[in-house]
Amino acid sequence: MTGILASAQTAATHGTNYTAIIISIGIPLVVLGTIAIIVSAYFRLQAHRADALAMAHYRQLAENAVTNQQELRTELAKLTSKVEAVEKLMRDVG
Repeated sequence: MTGILASAQTAATHGTNYTAIIISIGIPLVVLGTIAIIVSAYFRLQAHRADALAMAHYRQLAENAVTNQQELRTELAKLTSKVEAVEKLMRDVG
């Protein structure tokens, strides 16, 4: 028993146990830092997903615009040929 009491008194007289303090502060800091990195990465991933979805919608809109533009050009070509025919008819008559 005297050995245990002597070691307890020796530990008490040496002062602060810095290893215990570093471990008790360091482990929660590492855990909190890891959680912060994970949460940050998750929200960055969600932002990238939203950007990809918006870009997919933009591509679809661009494809639709090209299709509509081609249809308009076709209709304009038909209209132009009809106008030219009417102009030719007016020149022949007039």
